[in-house]
Amino acid sequence: MITDVVVGLQYGDEGKGKVTHHLCKKGHYSHVLRFNGGCNAGHTIIHNGKKFVTHHIPAGVFFGIKSIISNGCVVNIAQFKKELDYLNSNGVKTKGLIFIAKNAHIITDEHLELDLKDKKIGSTKRGNGPAYSDKYARTGLRAEDVPELKEYLIDLYREFYHDHKNPRILCEGAQAFGLDIDWGDYPFVTSSHCTTASIFLNAIEPSSLRKVYGVCKAYETYVGMKRFQPTNPVFKKLQLYGNEYGSTTGRARQCNWLNLDFLKKSIKMNYVTHLVINKMDVLNDLGVWSLYEGDNTMYFPSDKEFKKHITENCDNGLASIQFSYHPDKI
Repeated sequence: MITDVVVGLQYGDEGKGKVTHHLCKKGHYSHVLRFNGGCNAGHTIIHNGKKFVTHHIPAGVFFGIKSIISNGCVVNIAQFKKELDYLNSNGVKTKGLIFIAKNAHIITDEHLELDLKDKKIGSTKRGNGPAYSDKYARTGLRAEDVPELKEYLIDLYREFYHDHKNPRILCEGAQAFGLDIDWGDYPFVTSSHCTTASIFLNAIEPSSLRKVYGVCKAYETYVGMKRFQPTNPVFKKLQLYGNEYGSTTGRARQCNWLNLDFLKKSIKMNYVTHLVINKMDVLNDLGVWSLYEGDNTMYFPSDKEFKKHITENCDNGLASIQFSYHPDKI
């Protein structure tokens, strides 16, 4: 077994779907495993020039790779079937490629009704929290108990350790470290584990871990009830230039500068081996930094507020930062 991971390092919406899609095209994987969350997350993918937004189904399906919703997820059956129809009607074949772990839990109508009552966290109202609550209260409904899902069921242990020789697995994460139930800004968190470590709850052999692609933006965004965006009008521009609106709810994402101390913590705790930084071009358009294509570096040269933020919020007091980037090598 060989396992690679795509994990979010901030508060979701970092572009994990784009990275997963790219890796599926180049990585020669036998399986893509969605390892946490439910349809409260949306991955935006451009495939063959066409835009797709998926919520449950892993990105491997676009390349004919066996794609599995794992036991770490919760599943809305209606949304799952809607997504299958959506992909099939848009030319993406799903038959024989999409599976659900038999011990994954189901989001019921009751869970959706309960989630509508949330006024504190700012949840997506997709029923995730109540479904996970029932899972851990040992009162939940599993996929194996739903007859209409029978053709999609899979036993992950049997699949990875008996039925498939030397599986090469790409684990696709949802949400991100800053929303993790244990390590995020509690209670403004999601209900699942979003870290690299959580893949091992999904029949993954720990010694198989090879690469961890940690994905972040060149700035931060957050969707939810807590106050996150400063009052300076530059952040409204950042929201506009970055098209920062949720793919699942359509809500505007609050924006802020990059917090390097938090990013460093996230990198360490997720065992990141490859750092992918998205939306550098947005800050370039905003005039916060300049992009020097000749030497493959990007540099923060000018914005006084940004320099002040870096100086006050980073333990080494940096006033300018330089990133090397090699998009052809991710």
